[in-house]
Amino acid sequence: MAPTGPDSPKDVSEACETPVEVHGGMEGARARDMVAEELPVAMVYNGISYAVMMASPCALEDFALGFSLSEGILERPEQLFDLDIAVGEQGISLEMHVAGDCFARLREQRRNMAGRTGCGLCGTESLAQAIRSIPRVPANPVPADEAVQRALRNLRNYQPLQEQTGATHGAAWCDDEGEIQQAREDVGRHNALDKLIGARVRSHGARAFDHGFMLISSRASFEMVQKSATVGVSSLIAVSAATALAIREARKAGMTLIGFARPGRHVTYARGDDQPFEETRG
Repeated sequence: MAPTGPDSPKDVSEACETPVEVHGGMEGARARDMVAEELPVAMVYNGISYAVMMASPCALEDFALGFSLSEGILERPEQLFDLDIAVGEQGISLEMHVAGDCFARLREQRRNMAGRTGCGLCGTESLAQAIRSIPRVPANPVPADEAVQRALRNLRNYQPLQEQTGATHGAAWCDDEGEIQQAREDVGRHNALDKLIGARVRSHGARAFDHGFMLISSRASFEMVQKSATVGVSSLIAVSAATALAIREARKAGMTLIGFARPGRHVTYARGDDQPFEETRG
């Protein structure tokens, strides 16, 4: 059994070994491979199931808090009074006791998602619920090119599960110089971001996102922008591309959004430093 990560339930592993056949150069050769675990994780608030996400069974306390904050269920971490991690035959339940006003707002939303690793909106009941109003983020300088590149060079060192299985996404919080301060992994890109949000808030409280930037190993979809803006992240850097909606949402929020962050090159889609960003039309 593979080692468990932070906040992993006892006897639940984030990776396991499986027999495989290797083809190409060694036709039909038998071997063993490490694969990432993926389990249903239910977000349960005051006894009511709100969402079921397919996720890596690690950093679950971070996941519970980060998801609750990034989805706007909680406004402050102290509104989460208690958390119990219940492991069953069918998956894991994160049983949360939250403040009454948060629970009332949650019930009013009437949103019951069945989440997947590539989709955080399955089960949303209306178009109006799909795109929540995005808040303005605090003004911060655009990350320096050197800082972005330094963070990229070091990201792999903070992705042990990806190194082991090749199946997970990573999210990392970096300081202004590009040094990685914290990182989390998950089979789902949204989940990795939520886990990191929870980890930062648990360790740094209200100042969790004052200085630095978020680096993600995936594309920048609008939901990644929305989740980041909801908790006050001013700069989001993605290894892959950004979508058009993500760019529009980032500009509304006053967020810096950078994509295609690769060695020696990256693309700025939106700036959060109030400098003009001119669009050109072909």
